[in-house]
Amino acid sequence: MTLSVNSDTCSSSPPVLDWKFSQVFGDKFPGEDVQDIDIISAIDFDKNGDHLAVGDRGGRIVIFQNKGGKHDAVKFTSRNELEQLDYAVSKHPEFEFKTEFQSHEPEFDYLKSIEIEEKINKVRWCATPNGALFILSANNKTIKLWKVKDHEVKPVKEMDTRQSVSSENSLLAETSFINGQNTNFTNGHSLEWTGNKENGVSSYNGDQNKIASLEDATIARCRRVYAHAHDFNINSISVNSDWETFLSADDLRINLWNLEISNQCFNIIDMKPVNMEDLIEVITVAEFHPFHCNLLAYSSSRGFIRLVDMRQSAICDHNARILKDEESSGPKSFFNEISASITDMKFANDGRHILTRDYMNLKLWDMNMESSPVATYRVHENLRPKLCDLYNSDSIFDKFECCLSEDSLNFATGSYSNHLRVFSHGSGKEEGLTIEAARKPNRKQHAQTTSRARRSSLSNLARGFYRQGNDNHGAGSNEFSYDFNSKVLHMAWHPTTNLIACGAGNSLFMYYA
Repeated sequence: MTLSVNSDTCSSSPPVLDWKFSQVFGDKFPGEDVQDIDIISAIDFDKNGDHLAVGDRGGRIVIFQNKGGKHDAVKFTSRNELEQLDYAVSKHPEFEFKTEFQSHEPEFDYLKSIEIEEKINKVRWCATPNGALFILSANNKTIKLWKVKDHEVKPVKEMDTRQSVSSENSLLAETSFINGQNTNFTNGHSLEWTGNKENGVSSYNGDQNKIASLEDATIARCRRVYAHAHDFNINSISVNSDWETFLSADDLRINLWNLEISNQCFNIIDMKPVNMEDLIEVITVAEFHPFHCNLLAYSSSRGFIRLVDMRQSAICDHNARILKDEESSGPKSFFNEISASITDMKFANDGRHILTRDYMNLKLWDMNMESSPVATYRVHENLRPKLCDLYNSDSIFDKFECCLSEDSLNFATGSYSNHLRVFSHGSGKEEGLTIEAARKPNRKQHAQTTSRARRSSLSNLARGFYRQGNDNHGAGSNEFSYDFNSKVLHMAWHPTTNLIACGAGNSLFMYYA
């Protein structure tokens, strides 16, 4: 797939998606306070989209499963009816709760005298052999491999409760077998006998009952613990396409693990200088290539993306192709350098394009173009005059994630006021769409205005490069009316259909198109 920089040259533009509300889990009541431990901190679909894993700050992981979606529609439709349909049967996936378990507990590092919180930083799915689900979860220091499997419970068969039931001592007594009483085995599973209250027998009244069988019990067991390999907080884990290895990254190092070996790993990238005063950048995100098991990419706080081929050398510090935005290397300031740090990175399914998010922009990169991204979408450009205030409130360090569709033509990211931003490449409407993460969302699609009264000098310098995004305000509205306490940081795009799951506080919202 080739993406053109100029959307006007596209012969066939993709249709603009019409997003609708699907589901919500954990929606709070009006006026209800949200506990910090209940706030969602990680979201990930499995490769088929049948399961969704959600981690929170309390160290818990909740797994949702697909109810069936369009398969149910086909199942209950006759073949003749299906043949008469001139359109494909389509129904967006709907999910239901499957199980919940405690992945991490708060710990204390006595050597460094620091507390290790239980917050889940990342969750990633592994291969699913023998019908079991395997998932990796990580907090700041420790990674765990969990096996989640359904265990069927054999049902208890019918038991006649009209007869009297005696205690164990009464059953073994001689009086239990006299006076013509008959102890018979009617079903091979339960005893039926008669007794007398005067002989110490407990009587149960009622009709013949059938004890209901228990539902399938889903049990999560920890299979591996990968610990003591990171001096700094873990910010990324990524499973390789060979389904045998995975990487973990912190601010200065990237380690390569084998899923079956938890007591050793290989350090493949080490950016720690001899003198920490010489440190100029840190690792922010690391991700494996979707189908080349020897390739990986990692981003830095300077806005660079480095591509690494592990076949070239065991230590990959100096064997990288660097993607950087040379056209945006205008006047630099302290706040602009902070906002340029890449907070999330995703490979497209074609394996050629990379989507990145920094504080201000969403960028689409081509691995063959090292000097500039294919397209840039402004997300928070109207906050540029407020960078100093955002720095003082630590909001400038918020790590917004991004995701992209199966066809790599639609992208989504989060913003403040619980807003979800969706962009479409080549649709001719580069301003994007804003959806409020709520049960009754307010959808905003702003057209570009011909006159702009206020534009910063930096924005003028970048006018020839940036694609205009949605400024999230209309004419005469307050452009700084964001609610910085409500934000959508984490999200995931369904791997096979247009469905987005995003976290807003302790609530999980799903939208489909």
